Amino acid sequence: MNIDWAALGTVFGVSLVTTVALVGLFTLGVVGLSKQPEPAAQGGPAGGSVLLARAGAYVCFGLCAAAVAYGIYLIVA
Repeated sequence: MNIDWAALGTVFGVSLVTTVALVGLFTLGVVGLSKQPEPAAQGGPAGGSVLLARAGAYVCFGLCAAAVAYGIYLIVA
C-alpha cells in the first residue's frame, strides 16, 4: 500500500485554508451584527455605519452559506 503524501498534504492544506477562511468570515459577520447604535452624546457610530455593518454581516453569512452549500454539492454529486 502506497500513500501519496503530496496529495495528502494538498488536501490538508486546502482544508486548513478553507476552514480558517470560513471561520474568519463567520466571525466578521458576528462582529458586524454586534454593532449597536450608541447615543450621539458619546460620539458613537452614526446610524449609517450600523446599517453598513449589518449589510456586510449578511453578506458574510451569505458567503458562508454558499461555501457550505458548494461543499455539500461536491460531496453528493
